[in-house]
Amino acid sequence: MVALNLVSRPNKRRQTPDQVSELTTNRLSIYLRSLNELDASGVQTVSSQGLAEQFHLNAAQIRKDLAYFGEFGVRGVGYYVKELRRHLRQILGLDRRLRVAILGAGNLGLALADYPGFRQEGFEIAALFDNLREKVGQQSRLGVPIFDIHDPSSIRSLPPASRGFSTSRRARCTCRMM
Repeated sequence: MVALNLVSRPNKRRQTPDQVSELTTNRLSIYLRSLNELDASGVQTVSSQGLAEQFHLNAAQIRKDLAYFGEFGVRGVGYYVKELRRHLRQILGLDRRLRVAILGAGNLGLALADYPGFRQEGFEIAALFDNLREKVGQQSRLGVPIFDIHDPSSIRSLPPASRGFSTSRRARCTCRMM
């Protein structure tokens, strides 16, 4: 018996990520959330029509968006939920851990640093940055350290793969000036 991988054959229309619109990538995250719900419910396969009806989406748009990245469905069967989830996680870059820094250690920044959903989705909150001296050297409830945003050595100490989320207008302005 020969096993065939019918889920992810290359597609001639395949486009590079820089050719895909931001709207398309935003919809991919919606599809992924929908597939997460289906997987948690034990659903193994779903058609684009079934996905569209259950989550108030457009079946043709789903097929078009997925076609940018390859052929994921099987005619007459639909999409294998676990496989499509895996592919969407790869496309969205969620299949690897990302270290993240948060700019702004106010109430929102501290809440984001301690939010468990980020860890579950592969984000490690490595640091918080703030411009208030009384916060520098402190930690969030779960131990994320707070650094001085004006101290370039603390910013350089972060690994290059880190990303930044700004939670305050002042932090965004400071970050732009650096």
